[in-house]
Amino acid sequence: MKEYLKYDEWEIIEEGFDPNNHEASESIFSIGNGKMGQRANFEEKYSGKTLQGSYVAGVYYPDKTRVGWWKNGYPEYFAKVLNSPNYIGINVTIDGTDLDLNKCTVENFVRTLNMQEGFLAREFDAIIDGNKKIHVSAKRFLSISETEIAAIRYEVKASNFSGKIGFSPYIDGDIKNEDSNYDEKFWNVLNAESTEGEAYLESQTKKTDFRCGFAMNYKVLKNDSEISPKQEVIQLTKWVGNHIEDTVAEGESLTIEKYVGVVSSLNSDPKDLKANALKQAQAAASKGFNALFAEHKATWAEKWVHSDIVIKGDVSAQQAIRFNIFHLNQTYTGEDDRLNVGPKGFTGEKYGGTTYWDTEAYCIPFFLMTSPSEVTRQLLVYRYKHLPRAIENAAKLGFTDGAALYPMVTANGEECHNEWEITFEEIHRNGAIAYAIHNYIRHTGDYAYLADYGLEVLVGITRFWSQRITYSEARKKFVMLGVTGPNEYENNINNNWYTNKMAVWCLKYTMEALDIVKNSNAARYDELLKVMNLDPAAETPRWKEISENMHFPYNEDLQVFMQQDGFMDKEQLMADDLNPAERPINQHWSWDRILRSNFIKQADTLQGMYVLEEEFSNEELERNFDFYEPRTVHESSLSPCVHSIIATKIGKIEKAYEMYLRTARLDLDDYNAEVHEGLHITSMAGTWMSIVEGFGGKRAYDEKLYLSPMIPEQWDEYAFRLRFKGNDMEVRVSATEVEVISHSSNNFDLFVYDKAVSVEANKSVTIKR
Repeated sequence: MKEYLKYDEWEIIEEGFDPNNHEASESIFSIGNGKMGQRANFEEKYSGKTLQGSYVAGVYYPDKTRVGWWKNGYPEYFAKVLNSPNYIGINVTIDGTDLDLNKCTVENFVRTLNMQEGFLAREFDAIIDGNKKIHVSAKRFLSISETEIAAIRYEVKASNFSGKIGFSPYIDGDIKNEDSNYDEKFWNVLNAESTEGEAYLESQTKKTDFRCGFAMNYKVLKNDSEISPKQEVIQLTKWVGNHIEDTVAEGESLTIEKYVGVVSSLNSDPKDLKANALKQAQAAASKGFNALFAEHKATWAEKWVHSDIVIKGDVSAQQAIRFNIFHLNQTYTGEDDRLNVGPKGFTGEKYGGTTYWDTEAYCIPFFLMTSPSEVTRQLLVYRYKHLPRAIENAAKLGFTDGAALYPMVTANGEECHNEWEITFEEIHRNGAIAYAIHNYIRHTGDYAYLADYGLEVLVGITRFWSQRITYSEARKKFVMLGVTGPNEYENNINNNWYTNKMAVWCLKYTMEALDIVKNSNAARYDELLKVMNLDPAAETPRWKEISENMHFPYNEDLQVFMQQDGFMDKEQLMADDLNPAERPINQHWSWDRILRSNFIKQADTLQGMYVLEEEFSNEELERNFDFYEPRTVHESSLSPCVHSIIATKIGKIEKAYEMYLRTARLDLDDYNAEVHEGLHITSMAGTWMSIVEGFGGKRAYDEKLYLSPMIPEQWDEYAFRLRFKGNDMEVRVSATEVEVISHSSNNFDLFVYDKAVSVEANKSVTIKR
C-alpha cells in the first residue's frame, strides 16, 4: 500500500513531489468529461518516468495479436485504447533554460484534484540555474458542459529575479502507446499547421481510419492584464505550436491561457474536422477561462446532487466514495450509445478494449440509481447493436442457429481478447448481459424494452447456453465443461457453480420474457419470432429441461456450494497463511502454482449468491461466506465489494467495513501495486454498491423497492440518493433512525426493514431503527 495522499472530503491532495509516486499520481489525478480524458501529465517538459496519456472516447486501434501458439478461434487483433496526440503541452523556459521538475529543485509542491468542481491544479516553487526561483500555479479542466473543449491556465511568477519567461504551447502528434505489441505507432499525422496565436493538428488511426482534429488558441497575460507579445510560429511534421516570451521584473508574473478544441470523426464529418476544432478553440478563447469554468462547475454541481454519498465522521471513507463517484461520472455520461465504460476509463492503456462484463455486472447498478433511465438504456442498446457480432463470435467457435456469445473484451462488438482461457471459456459474461436487462426493467418498469431490443439479445444468449451445455449420462444431469469463472485463478474447469447458475437463470428469464412480449404486444411478438427464426414449441422444451436438471456442485458435509467440481481436491489453505512478501501472488507466483492452489482471485460462488440473493436464506449466505472469504486474496478489483455487501446482509458489519475500505481506497492507497497503469474504473461502481446495496440494504424485488440500512460504528451518519421507477429520493441513516426524503412530484411506496412505507411528494418519512 501507498499512503501519501492527504485525507480531505472533496479533494485529493499530494504534498511534496516524489518522482517515485508520479506515475501513480498521473492516474489518480486524471480528468475527463465522457468524450475525452487526460492523465495528470505535466504541461511543462518532464524528463523523468511518465506515462503520457490523452484519450478520445470511442477511438481504438486493432493491434495485431501477439501469441506464441495460435489457436483456431483466436481474435487476430487486440483493440487498444489509444494514447492520442498530446494537446496539453506548454514548454516553459526561464532565461532560456527549460523548466523540468526532474532536473531542478522543487519546493512546496501541491497537486490537487478538486472533485466537487472537476479540475486539476498544481502549485510549486522551482529553483532553476542554481538561484532563480519561480512560483508556478496551474489549473486545467476538460469541460463537462462543452465536451470538445479543454482549458488550461498556467502562471509563472518570478520570485527573486528579473528576466525572461517563455511559453511554447503546442500539439504533439508523434505519440506512441506503451502497450503496443510490436512497438508500432498507431497514428498518421495528416495535417499540421501553425499560425500566430493558433495551431491545428489532424491525426488518423492506422487501419481503423478514425480522424481526430486538435486546434489550439491562447491568450497571454502579464500581471493579470492581457498582452500581445511577439509570437514565433513553429511547424514541424508532427508538432505544431508557438513560442512567446516576455521580460518580467522580480515579483511579476506571466500567464498563458490555452484553449483546445478536440473533435473526432465519430461526431464530425472528416472534411469538417479542422473547421469544427478551430471553432471550438476560438469560441472557448472568446468566452474566457472563468466563464467556461463557471459553466463546467455548474454542470458538476448538478451531477453531485444526484450521485453524491455523504458520510459523516469518517473522512477516509468520505474521500474514497467521492473519488470513485467522480471518476465514474467523468468516464461515462450516457449521451452516446457507441460508448461504454472502459475498465481504465481515461486513466491508462492497460487491458485494452472499451467494454468488459464489468459494465453490466457492476456499473449498471450505479447508473440505474443515480442517472436518468436513458443513461442505462444506452448501455443496453450498445449491446443490442453488437448482437450480430455476438452471433459471429459464437459462430467462430462452432455455434449455430443464432447463438450469441458476447465478447469478453471488445471495442466494436467483436471479441478481441487473445488468452484462450478468457476468449473461449470465460463465458459467464453472457449471463451478466442478460441479467442487466432484467435489472434495468425491474428498476424502471420499462417492459417495452423487451419488445424493442431485449428479447433478441436474450434469445441469442439462451441459444448459446442451450448448445454449450451437455448431458452427462454418468450424472443424469446437464453439465457445463471447460469454463473459467470470474475467479480467473482457476481455468478450464468443469461446472463452475456461478456460470451454471447464471445459465439456468437466463434460460428461465428468456422463457418469461417471451411470455411478457407475447401478452403485451402480440404483433411485435410475431414479428420477432420471424426475425429470430424462433419456434418456441421447438426450442423452449430443451431450455426448460436444462433449467430443471442442471448439475450444481455441492458439498453435503460442509453444506456449501462448491465453486466447481473437484475444488476440495486442492490443499485447503487460508489467505492469512500466505507470506505477506509474496502478495499479490499474481506478481510473485508462477501461473502453474496459482492454478494448483485453492486461493481465489474473486469468489464466483458469492458473486452468484449476490446476484440471485432472493433464492438463498441468510444461513446459506453465511455458510458460503465463511467458507470462501478466508480463501479469497481479492486480487481482482471486483472482489471486495461483493464480499462487503454479503457481509452486511449477514450482520458482519466490521468485515463489511473492512471490505468497503479495500474497494473504496483500492486506487488511492494502491492496494495491488498497479495504479501507475491506470485506475480501476468499473470496480469503482462496486464501491458505490458497497454503500447503497451493502450498508443501505437497497434491493428491488417484484418491482418493489426495499431498504434495510445498517451503519458501521465508524460513521455518525450517511446519506445517498436513489432513482426508482421515475421517483427521486434521498435516504439518510443514523444510529437511531432512517429518513426517506422525497425529491419527486409523485407519492411513492417502498419497504423499510420489510415494513411498507408511503412517502408523499416532496415530503419525508422517518423510521426508527
